Amino acid sequence: MNIVIDAGNSRIKWGVHDGSKWLDNGVLATADIAFLSEAADEWPADARVVVCNVAGTEVGESIAAQLAERRVGVSFLHASAGVCGVRNAYEHPRQLGADRWAALIGARARCDCACLVVSAGTATTVDLLDATGLFRGGLIIPGFDLMRAALASNTAQLPLADGIFRAEPRNTMDAIVSGCLQAQLGAVERMFSAIAGEPGARCLLTGGAVSPIAGLLQVPFVVADNLILEGLVRYADSL
Repeated sequence: MNIVIDAGNSRIKWGVHDGSKWLDNGVLATADIAFLSEAADEWPADARVVVCNVAGTEVGESIAAQLAERRVGVSFLHASAGVCGVRNAYEHPRQLGADRWAALIGARARCDCACLVVSAGTATTVDLLDATGLFRGGLIIPGFDLMRAALASNTAQLPLADGIFRAEPRNTMDAIVSGCLQAQLGAVERMFSAIAGEPGARCLLTGGAVSPIAGLLQVPFVVADNLILEGLVRYADSL
C-alpha cells in the first residue's frame, strides 16, 4: 500500500494506491497544509508514504511533522542520475525539481515512446523524454495565470485580463489572454518538433492549468491528470 503526496506551489494532491488502483485521493490548497492531518487520520497506518515537495522547506517540514505524529515512515523523492527506467541528463541531476522528476517517471511508466512531459501550474515545465528513457532537458516558463498577473502588476495600463483566445485579437483583454496562451503553446510545440517524427511521439499534459492549453495544442497529446502521483507510486514500488 502506498500513499503519495504531491506538494506544489498552489495545491497539494494526495492519493492512496493499493498496487493496482487508486483507493482514495484528495486535494487542498498549499496554504491549508495544516488540514493534511485530517486526511492522514484516515490513511492505513502501515502504508509506505512518498512525498514530492516543491513548495519549500516549511511545507516539507510540516508534512513530515504531521505524518511523524502518526508513526508513518515518510520518504521524499529527489532527482537522481537515474531510477525506474529514466536517466537524467541534467548537468547537475539533483537540481532537477522533484515534481518534474516524478512526472518523467510517471511518463515512462505509461509508454516507451518518445514524449514531451508538460506540467502546467504556477509555472509550466516542458520536458523531453526520448524513447530510451533519457531525459534530454526541458524548459521552465511562467504559467498562463502568472503571465497574466505579471502584465497586470508590472505595467501601468494593462489589466488582469479575462478575455478569450483569438487568432487575431482586436481588443486588449483578448490580446493579453491570446498572447499568454500563444507563448505556452509555442514553447510546447517548438520542443515537440524535436521528436515529432518518432513513432508514437506524443505530449503528456498534467497540472491544474492544462485546460486552456489542451484545447488549442496542435500536436498529439494525452491529458494525464495524476502523472506526478503515478510517478511517485512507481518510485515507491522500487524502494
